[in-house]
Amino acid sequence: MNQERVDADVQGELFKRRRSEIPDAERVLILQEKLYQKAKQERGYKFYVLYDKMFIPYMIREAWKTVRANGGASGVDSVTIAKIEEYGVESYLKELGEDLRKQLYEPQAVKRVMIPKANGGERPLGIPTVRDRIAQTVCKMILEPIFEADFEEGSYGFRPNRSSKDAIAAIKENLKEGNTEVYDADLSKYFDTIPHDKLQIAMKERITDPRILKLINKWLKVPVFEDGQYKSGKGNRTGTPQGGVISPLLANVYFHLIDRIVNNTKSLFGKYGVRIVRYADDFVLMGKTLPIAIIEKLKSLLQRMGLTINETKTRQIDARKEGFNFLGFTIRYDLDVKGRKTKYWNIMPAKKSEQKIRDKVEEYLKTHGHFNARNVAIGLNTILRGWLNYFDIKGVSYPAMSKRRLRFYLFNSLNRYYARKSQRKCRLYGHNAFEVLSTKFGLIDPMKYVYRPARL
Repeated sequence: MNQERVDADVQGELFKRRRSEIPDAERVLILQEKLYQKAKQERGYKFYVLYDKMFIPYMIREAWKTVRANGGASGVDSVTIAKIEEYGVESYLKELGEDLRKQLYEPQAVKRVMIPKANGGERPLGIPTVRDRIAQTVCKMILEPIFEADFEEGSYGFRPNRSSKDAIAAIKENLKEGNTEVYDADLSKYFDTIPHDKLQIAMKERITDPRILKLINKWLKVPVFEDGQYKSGKGNRTGTPQGGVISPLLANVYFHLIDRIVNNTKSLFGKYGVRIVRYADDFVLMGKTLPIAIIEKLKSLLQRMGLTINETKTRQIDARKEGFNFLGFTIRYDLDVKGRKTKYWNIMPAKKSEQKIRDKVEEYLKTHGHFNARNVAIGLNTILRGWLNYFDIKGVSYPAMSKRRLRFYLFNSLNRYYARKSQRKCRLYGHNAFEVLSTKFGLIDPMKYVYRPARL
């Protein structure tokens, strides 16, 4: 079965109905399913004709819908989503499609801004133009199903139908199976240090269309606009584009090399039954034993890939004796809360995670002193709901104590908040503000909140 047959099968599915009857999303899904099946069935197959799908109108329209739904600020061209809608979405997408078809498309510089970190520092955030986000989304829609056919089970970050919750559940399952030796690794600036030449080699295991590879290389070497100045990207040899839609996929493609070796039953890792659980660049090795040879082998592989372990933040522990943090959770082997002599794997929000939600609540109350009670409840619910949903994993995590502490914090914070408004004769001054907001205005009570996944 060759590339032409794949395309023919796709077209066959589409022409069973009138084109006007087939939604764009369904047409994209049909194409992705065919690409995935081809990659899954033929592990060594290299896709050499893909660029022609970059300018298919329904692909571009569906990419636009995704970018529009995600929102975000404008890039260096100051063109916002609203401006595109004012200009005319159909015309704008048609022009982009023509540039891609004629290979005249050139990505613009990435606008870099600094955003505050929890520790008081700052981290850079890249903002590509909306036009570039659309083009990268199309490319991602084409490449993702191909590489998804190869990715390992223990990889969870930035993948369809996978989440941090799945990663935490996998860690707990490994611990219950006796894989309690844990190497909690931290990579130094992973996204900024991926070597372009080696990434291209990893890409070429599946993708040999030179036009797609050239396009990705353009995104890798895009200039940066910061503090009113342009910094050329032509000399870039490492790093994926900050804020780029395509960056997480490229990062997964590169680290897949490690996933694959660790999970190979014939490798040194396989000999000792070592497992890897990874979410983007955060990962842990787990096993019944992790001899020094395993750690040295990992470091050697990473070094050959141009990556570095951050030794100050990396540690090897026996999880039965010492807890560790992963993706905002603390994982510990604790005594039974009811006083029994048995122990259980306790997974709960980390202290830093609890502090982050308190900081967000405090910041919100500081900057919304003029809001009425109903709007205060609505605003706080947006903050609380996301945090509670993240840390509530049915049958896996135990966030009850953290919820209790959060409720206590809300109780005190809201009383102080309305005490400060007392000079304006606030009706909630001197009352139990938390109870009033939760009973009358729908404020979430963390102790009563139950996570309900959204229905598709």
